[in-house]
Amino acid sequence: MTSKPEKPQTFEELADRRQPSLAVEFYHFLRENKKWWLLPILLMIGLFAILFVLASTGAAPFIYTMF
Repeated sequence: MTSKPEKPQTFEELADRRQPSLAVEFYHFLRENKKWWLLPILLMIGLFAILFVLASTGAAPFIYTMF
């Protein structure tokens, strides 16, 4: 797929652009640098973080009985 070349943009035009979210930037990082092995590691860290947050709420008795 070929894309047509973009015209050069000024600093002000680039500064006024909306910044991408962290998830979009991370996806672009993975795609450009071929670091797909990072994805499962970060997903597991995220799941453990959710588990730790839920462990301090009223959901704790339900979480502890699952393990």
